[in-house]
Amino acid sequence: MAVLVDPPMWPRHGRMWAHLVSDESLDELHAFAARAGIPARGFDHDHYDVPDSLHADLVALGAHPVSPHELIRRLRASGLRVRRRDRGRPGADTGAGGGPGTGTSP
Repeated sequence: MAVLVDPPMWPRHGRMWAHLVSDESLDELHAFAARAGIPARGFDHDHYDVPDSLHADLVALGAHPVSPHELIRRLRASGLRVRRRDRGRPGADTGAGGGPGTGTSP
């Protein structure tokens, strides 16, 4: 069980973004994000959108760098994945959303 981060390859707002997820629990994810100083507004249903400038720091704090394919595979396997089509349905919104990558993968 781990916190995972994919490469910063998602363009938005003039910079590149990565995704931070947990394959264990949202509690683990939120605790890690808080330790890393990531604001709650970066949470988007099942992941945090994080700027490229934080990627190395997240890895140094213990996030496991993985490919986008591996990140989504493990997120789905954990049961924590909120599919795009389910976002906005009652019970599917697990957080504030509205981060920079809203509507993008994972």
